[in-house]
Amino acid sequence: MPPKTPAASRDRHPMPDYILKELKKAKLLDAYSERPPYQQNDYIGWITGAKREETREKRLDQMLDELKRGGVYMKMKWNG
Repeated sequence: MPPKTPAASRDRHPMPDYILKELKKAKLLDAYSERPPYQQNDYIGWITGAKREETREKRLDQMLDELKRGGVYMKMKWNG
């Protein structure tokens, strides 16, 4: 039996203060915390990876909207 290969690891992105502030302001920190760690990490990396401020804001707004609506992750249906 061949040895198991380890699961791909992803860099863990720290939560920036401005994102935490917006999650608290929108009262969505609990909804964010209830998401699986990979989704939390993907959202943070996706938002902070934007080069332009307006792109960061657009991505942050999309995350907040998806958390508010529930059942959506990166514009895809998600049954959480």
